[in-house]
Amino acid sequence: MKRTPTAQLRKPRADSARNRQLLIDASKAGFSDVGLNVSLEEIARRAGVGIGTLYRHFPSREAVVEAVYRREVEQLAEAVPRLLESSPAGEALHQWMHLFVDYIATKRLIAPSLAAVAGRTPTLYATSSELITRAISTLVKRAIESGDVRKDIDPTDLLRGMVGVSYGNTDQGWEASARRLIDILMDGLRRKHR
Repeated sequence: MKRTPTAQLRKPRADSARNRQLLIDASKAGFSDVGLNVSLEEIARRAGVGIGTLYRHFPSREAVVEAVYRREVEQLAEAVPRLLESSPAGEALHQWMHLFVDYIATKRLIAPSLAAVAGRTPTLYATSSELITRAISTLVKRAIESGDVRKDIDPTDLLRGMVGVSYGNTDQGWEASARRLIDILMDGLRRKHR
């Protein structure tokens, strides 16, 4: 049966989208609990779906890794309007900075496979970088406008600082250390010039 252009553009069914998200969540949990070598069968089991469902969504382990990474970046971008709606701009920025540590934690788990995926998908990092830069730029702009942070903050510099506090430490408890450093960094952002 020949598919019509309308059929090709149709959104995935709700159960298909739900299964995809279950698989992404189960993959992230599996990578965290077991490691990057968690079996695809284990991921499907954790998601409560069959292995065939996993392969319909993700034809390879690399496709799973890419989906987890893309979802982490999307969550950072999607958090911005929600945070700005529920908190003052400076607090929204601070909360987002902690979400960034979560993103880095996942990225560090999947880094060995992610490098191979990025080599085959050259736009992966560029698209991700654009979304993250846009997110932090929006938050910094709003926090400056509201007077919650200093006016001389450059979003790119702040992002570099956050990457530094997250990647610079390879010790076991790096996340707790990164969160403390994020809090210190935020205190510095709030300090007014004399």
